[in-house]
Amino acid sequence: MAKKFGIAAVIIALLLAIGVWQRHRILIPLATSGERIMPSEQANLPENGDPFGEESYFYIVQLDEKTFAIAEPYSWARNVNYLIAGAERALLLDAGVGFYDIRAVVEQLTDLPVTFIPSHLHYDHTGQGDYDQIALVDLPHLREQAKGDEFAPNWGDHLGVAEGIEPTTWTIDEWIKPGSKIDLGERELTLLYTPGHTDNSISLLDKANNIMFTGDYMSAGSMSAYYPGSNMGDYLQSAHKILRETEGNPAIALRGAHSGEDGNLPRKSRADIEILRDQLIKIKGGELESSGSYPRLYAIKEDVVMQAEPRWLQDWSPTYPD
Repeated sequence: MAKKFGIAAVIIALLLAIGVWQRHRILIPLATSGERIMPSEQANLPENGDPFGEESYFYIVQLDEKTFAIAEPYSWARNVNYLIAGAERALLLDAGVGFYDIRAVVEQLTDLPVTFIPSHLHYDHTGQGDYDQIALVDLPHLREQAKGDEFAPNWGDHLGVAEGIEPTTWTIDEWIKPGSKIDLGERELTLLYTPGHTDNSISLLDKANNIMFTGDYMSAGSMSAYYPGSNMGDYLQSAHKILRETEGNPAIALRGAHSGEDGNLPRKSRADIEILRDQLIKIKGGELESSGSYPRLYAIKEDVVMQAEPRWLQDWSPTYPD
């Protein structure tokens, strides 16, 4: 009898271990329908935005002479994509869910050659399209996934299973190393590797124009750190990096990739990153209270909540330590 109980205990332990190991593959399909989420019929619209197209699905907000926010207020994710132009070429940072093709919008805004670069590889940022020029952050683990310059996000990178969307295979024209300068012609951006939300997340720093595009690192409302590739140590290391890169510039505008429920464009500050850093240190030390079961919810500040895994599952070892 004791032997049978011992075998049963081992089997239960193995099943629990497999469940923890495969938790994302189990929980994400359970929490989603696997079908496309249709745009809402009503939405709060961004201030100073102009609708595009007959459906008016996109709203364009011109941030300056050569910078445009392309918002999707009717999308479930309320994505905000950015067209960043120089004198010779432009970058499209993110392309939304892909319910409508963002390329038609971009063509109306610039005649320059455009390179698409995702802030990270989740399906609500990749647009599911095929772009004339594609750039990707040059990271060892992404290079390992690629076949030469052919690249397709894997299951955990993409998460399109949530809406039954398969990842697109891209031909990468530019592999850009973290810390590199991107010359757009009379405008220079710095690509910063800022993981946390995913292990492939980037930000683009435009020092001359006092703006930083942060993707999902810190946007409006909630921050998510319980997906495949999320890492609390990466979040903390990236906070330190952003603060170093913006030192002496408290007025810099941090533009994220999702608007809040009010529809207005996301905008955070360097002070918000300081608060995030301090709160992450408290989470790491077990000093910040949380609520909920999975994910655990930590109040970073009044308008920002961190959705994280339980403490015993949190990873505080950075993917690539500085």
